[in-house]
Amino acid sequence: MNLKTVQDKGVKHLQRKRVGRGIGSGLGKTSARGHKGWGARSGTSRRPGYEGGQMPIYRRVPKRGFTNARFRVDYTVVNVETLNAFEDGATVNFEAIVSRALASKDAPLLKILGSGELKKRLTVHAEKFSATAKEKIEKAGGTVVVLATVGENCASEGQA
Repeated sequence: MNLKTVQDKGVKHLQRKRVGRGIGSGLGKTSARGHKGWGARSGTSRRPGYEGGQMPIYRRVPKRGFTNARFRVDYTVVNVETLNAFEDGATVNFEAIVSRALASKDAPLLKILGSGELKKRLTVHAEKFSATAKEKIEKAGGTVVVLATVGENCASEGQA
């Protein structure tokens, strides 16, 4: 697509549909509701997932077997290159990253990945590190502090 050939810039605010304003408007008489039936009456609203009486998808799909979704551990993921925003010799933890808006708070646990280059010597506190992230932080002269997660503590206590 060539930007010189673009003509229509679009409309910032679409004009709202005015129904029931005469036959000439094209939306008079039944006001786009059709004749009789459930949707033609006032105060109607269909619940989410309603498929017009057809068996809805959430009832058609079989619900069998095991899913690990309830037990999955979610991490807020940050790349090593993002940590260059901190000053040399700083201590980096989850709160510091969120306060600088370097990552949104997707999950309360932090994982550092190894994409990019680190140019600063930092002390990084996180629950998990990828192998390349750990290598790059230590190569830059920084230190890696692995924090224990709740699940790991329970597992180690059960094994002891």
